[in-house]
Amino acid sequence: MAEDGNRARRVAGSMLDPRVIDPNQELVNYAGMDEAEILQIVRVLTGIREWREAEQRLSVKSQNDMSLNETDMKALRFIVVAKNQGVVVTPGALAEHLRISTASTTKLLDRLAGAGHIERSPHPSDRRALMITITTSTHEEVRESVGKNHARRFEVAARLTPEEREVVIRFLGELSDTGREFVDETDRSD
Repeated sequence: MAEDGNRARRVAGSMLDPRVIDPNQELVNYAGMDEAEILQIVRVLTGIREWREAEQRLSVKSQNDMSLNETDMKALRFIVVAKNQGVVVTPGALAEHLRISTASTTKLLDRLAGAGHIERSPHPSDRRALMITITTSTHEEVRESVGKNHARRFEVAARLTPEEREVVIRFLGELSDTGREFVDETDRSD
C-alpha cells in the first residue's frame, strides 16, 4: 500500500515535467537546458498548480460555508468593494461586472435577497433604479473568509523586494496572456 502511494507521488510529481509529458519536444523545446534548470522550471509550475488548487479549495469552502455559488460570491465581493469606495451598486452595474443577462441578474438578486445577503432599496438619485447593498452580517462573513485570505496574500507580496515584485508581475502577466491567447485561438477555430 505504501508503495502505491510512492508511485502515485512520483507520477504526480512528473506531470509537469516536459521530458515526461513531451519526450519528443513536439510542444516544449527544452533542448540546451540542463537538469537543474528543467527541475527549477517544473518547481515553478508545480508551485502555480498548488496555489491554484489551494485557491479553488478556499473558494469552494467559502461558497459552501455561505451556501453560495461562484457567481454569487463574485457579486458579493463586487458589492463590498463598491461599498468601500462609496459607489452605489445597481442591478445593471452588477450585470455588467458579472457579464450576465438582466434576467440572470434578477434571479441572482432574488436568491441573494432571499438568503439575507443583500437588500434592495430605491436608488438615492435615480428613482427609476434600485440600489443593492450587502447586509452587515454577510459583509462581516465575507470579510472573515475572503478578506482575511486576501490580507495574507498581500503580506506575502509585501515581503518581496520591489524588483522581485516586478519579476512576478511580468511573469504572471505573461502567464495570463498564454491562457487568453489559447482561448482566443480556440474561439476563432469554432
